[in-house]
Amino acid sequence: MPHPLCVGPADLAEGELRGVSHQRWHILLARRGGQLFALDNWCNHAGCLLSGGRIEEQKVICPCHEVGFDLATGEVVTEPVLCEGQATFAVHERDGQLWIDLPDDAS
Repeated sequence: MPHPLCVGPADLAEGELRGVSHQRWHILLARRGGQLFALDNWCNHAGCLLSGGRIEEQKVICPCHEVGFDLATGEVVTEPVLCEGQATFAVHERDGQLWIDLPDDAS
């Protein structure tokens, strides 16, 4: 059973990236095409925060080495493949707040 976590107001603008932290989790929130996305914010290659990057089409571009990660799946979608894909999380709006479903071990 996922662990729901409220991560703040649902005022994330189109094309915006926002990083949030909870205990050991560092999560990137993004809104693209009216959809919300949540994935691991730490690039597993260079250790950079993806929230410092930018959105291009349906991917977030790492600010350190320009690798692109698919917003929906977390998979690497640019060449060369320098790292592994990012973990993704279910995210939704409820009562004006953003909620992320973290794995059970998140507490």
